[in-house]
Amino acid sequence: MPGYEFFGEEERKEIDDVMNTGILMRYGFDAQRKGNWKAKELEQKISETFDCKYAQLTSSGTSALTTAMAALGIGFGDEVIMPAFTFVASFEAVISVGAIPVLVDIDESLTLNPSAVKAAITSKTKCIMPVHMCGSMADIDALKHICKEHDLILLEDACQSIGATYKGKYVGTIGDAGTFSFDFVKTITCGEGGAVLTNNEDIYTKCDAYTDHGHDHKGADRGADLHPFVGYNYRISELHAAIGLAQIGKLDNILSIQRKNHSILNSILSTVPELTFRKIHDEGGNSCTFLSWFLPDAEITSAVVAELRSQNILAGNFYWFENNWHYIRKWDHLTKNGFLNNQSEQLQKQLQKYSANPFIASDAIMSRCISTAISLTWTEEQIREKGEKIAGVIKKILNEKLTAV
Repeated sequence: MPGYEFFGEEERKEIDDVMNTGILMRYGFDAQRKGNWKAKELEQKISETFDCKYAQLTSSGTSALTTAMAALGIGFGDEVIMPAFTFVASFEAVISVGAIPVLVDIDESLTLNPSAVKAAITSKTKCIMPVHMCGSMADIDALKHICKEHDLILLEDACQSIGATYKGKYVGTIGDAGTFSFDFVKTITCGEGGAVLTNNEDIYTKCDAYTDHGHDHKGADRGADLHPFVGYNYRISELHAAIGLAQIGKLDNILSIQRKNHSILNSILSTVPELTFRKIHDEGGNSCTFLSWFLPDAEITSAVVAELRSQNILAGNFYWFENNWHYIRKWDHLTKNGFLNNQSEQLQKQLQKYSANPFIASDAIMSRCISTAISLTWTEEQIREKGEKIAGVIKKILNEKLTAV
């Protein structure tokens, strides 16, 4: 799954280009950098690779989301509808611009349930933010229809699904804007980094300035730049961009290997009739970073997880229901107002709702779900061994439950 599994001479060459000049900052120092502009070059490669007019690199996927929201005019008091299953960065970014994260249920695609989205819309709703989790995509057509009907912004958090497509278009390029994360465990990595993608020139221009203290980048040098609005320091460094430049050249190969390994594992686990798989809204567009599967009920799933752990084969299998970072059930720091500084009354009231109203529909899904990360380095023999061990554990637990009855 993660691009770091394919680190090699290509990354070293790009880094050496930067180190040979000593210019680690993406802006300025034109003469000293000897023609090396790694961030600019990577932005161009992103645009070309994902068939998107504009790409703005940032320091992380979190700052990419924050930047995109600011550029889209999402701010104080605006409500952003998002899924209860995501990485914590998604709601952190919403809060960082003063907006209110409105968390709603998912369905068996592990992404936003369109019916739950409709039910959550209020007069303060400004944006719907699907998170394309675990390599696959949300029901984008349904969400686009809702946005059009209610005049809402569609912001795609595609940080976990780089390379996935929906009806021929890359996720992250379909809404008003989209974001990627290039952190260490993503499909392609910069070590740390992110990007905002958009086909709207005005949004791009705002992102370009916002990530660099509001610089308009129109001056002869940085000292001559104007500042049309307040921005922040969300810049990527040339070193991080250099790694990403090598990685993006490997994307097609990474996706090809992921899909092959995913298919082999899928075929093995399919032999267990009690096991089902997540819903994929476009099977051909799945980037296949994970194989996500369901067992009949929470009790069986919990027992399977315990047995996988006891046999030392849980590694790489994620039981999100008990995971601290990705599902609302463990987000006590959010639901219990765990902030270092004062927050708005509107936000505090919204967070109180999450403690009072459990996500019953999402719990019913997440408590039965295990996601297996797909490694790029597996041999076919290793995949078959892994799949057969997992299948053996499931059959053992199912047999024990049947015997107990």
